[in-house]
Amino acid sequence: MIFRWLISSSLALGLASAAVLAGKVELKDSREKSVERGHDYSGVVVWLELVNGGVVEPAAPPRATMIQKNKKVLPHVLAVRRGTNIDFPNQDPIFHNAFSNFSGQVFDIGLYKPGSSRTVRFGRPGVVRVFCNIHAAMSAVIVVVDSPWFTTTAADGSFQIADVPPGEYRLRAFHERASVPELTKVERTLTVPGTRAVRLSISESGFLPVPHLNKHGKEYPSSEDSYQVVK
Repeated sequence: MIFRWLISSSLALGLASAAVLAGKVELKDSREKSVERGHDYSGVVVWLELVNGGVVEPAAPPRATMIQKNKKVLPHVLAVRRGTNIDFPNQDPIFHNAFSNFSGQVFDIGLYKPGSSRTVRFGRPGVVRVFCNIHAAMSAVIVVVDSPWFTTTAADGSFQIADVPPGEYRLRAFHERASVPELTKVERTLTVPGTRAVRLSISESGFLPVPHLNKHGKEYPSSEDSYQVVK
């Protein structure tokens, strides 16, 4: 797959020195029907890190939302900047308990009722895998990056990163069904401004699904009835 970087002027936004970085991602060697048959390349996080550092901190903590609805966590993949406060509203008529005890940031917002919400601040970069302590099938991924230049691919694999100042950057990517060596392999150094064509695709061949336990390190019970409906 050819990854074509299109660097264009952002004069219309009053950012004469900034640029827009656009490209397209392809996933390969997938066993997921949505990818293999439907060519759904969404959910890949792409971001830039300045090679020499020097990123300015935002004036106020960024904010994002991860919804619990229809026994799903939405969006399934959420990219945020370090320091972001994420709200976890429960829009189901049942209880939920979002938590993470994997790599990234460990947190547990506890059991919370329908119509309520909890907030967690994510203060360090990394990958946070989110689960519900009641419903084993619920899961999501939060990718915390130490950069203001990031985005997540659309279904066709396309993406845009706006307002990129001139400089030398390290391009990085994350995909939940790609191995660490595969993700390391696709990293690139690039210079803005400029136009660059990069051959880049992400293979899922090394992906091995691993069942997760609840927050106590135990298997999920066969019944969830005690948490289903609030009366």
